[in-house]
Amino acid sequence: SKSLSDEENLKLFGKCNNPNGHGHNYKVIVTVRGEIDPVSGMVINLTDLKEYMQEAIMEPLDHKNLDKDVPYFAEVVSTTENVAVFIWENLKKLLPMGILYKVKVYETDQNIVVYKGEETI
Repeated sequence: SKSLSDEENLKLFGKCNNPNGHGHNYKVIVTVRGEIDPVSGMVINLTDLKEYMQEAIMEPLDHKNLDKDVPYFAEVVSTTENVAVFIWENLKKLLPMGILYKVKVYETDQNIVVYKGEETI
């Protein structure tokens, strides 16, 4: 966090506080909800959903240094919580209104964030 001293960052973020950055292989699960189309049997065509996820998640984030390559994180700390918010906001712009239900981001098998569009502080 740019708003904290080096000592405060180390205390708060521990081993994730590396001035040269560090990487994660995030896993993202997107949940949609809505009426099931009687013809297709789907809430949304999965091919379309994959394309939306490619545009909203993979293109801006895959193989990127979040703090240096993604403008959103220039002013927002790149925690898993904020990655989930970023993904939610990007998907919300692309998906039909009201269909996005939940974004689940796995930083590790033990560190998981679920975001359902709550107000951010």
